[in-house]
Amino acid sequence: MMTLDFAFLSWSVVSNFIVKGLIFSVQLTLIAMVGGIAIGTLLALMRLSGKKWLVAVAAFYVNTLRSIPLVMVILWFFLLIPLLIGRPMGAELSAIITFTVFEAAYYSEIMRAGIQSVPKGQVYAGYAVGMTYAQCMQLIVLPQAFRNMLPVLLTQTIILFQDTSLVYAIGAYDLLKGFEVAGKNFNRPVETYLVAAVVYFIICFSLSMLVRQLQKKIAIIR
Repeated sequence: MMTLDFAFLSWSVVSNFIVKGLIFSVQLTLIAMVGGIAIGTLLALMRLSGKKWLVAVAAFYVNTLRSIPLVMVILWFFLLIPLLIGRPMGAELSAIITFTVFEAAYYSEIMRAGIQSVPKGQVYAGYAVGMTYAQCMQLIVLPQAFRNMLPVLLTQTIILFQDTSLVYAIGAYDLLKGFEVAGKNFNRPVETYLVAAVVYFIICFSLSMLVRQLQKKIAIIR
């Protein structure tokens, strides 16, 4: 009968194996979030521009990436891009590029909904006082869209953090990889995977509670 033993999880194990992976997972999440929101906002503006060619390009980008499993996109970038550029690309850099590009498609739809949630009368009022389209977007629409969609953006970021475990497929040293290495070194794979699940749950559940509190505050402000 198999018995579980978690005694090997000393501070040295945590600091040497797990914290290193956690740092990369957090870095990947933050970079992909910032880059994804920036690109996603641009894509949302393209889809709402009314210009057919811009709408077509943005729609193709968003619909294509949202229809493909993330792990396949990770493998494509990791295996195909080095062939195109003629030199190898590290797993960490490949993961950062992949997640930024992929998440932009999801952030785009969130931002598009946020922009559409702002009453058009406010845009017309901006035009009435002499503002250009760009000024209306920058000063009136986008600030409100970000505030309206902030809980949803953060929720998508939590999902993004969970998805970072998929970089395991290309050998990047993320949080899950840290647990795996610790399990192999101490011959305790079952215990380390169980602890990994608990750690992911604690992090994601705590962040979800913070997002819920933020959502309540935003609702009160409205």
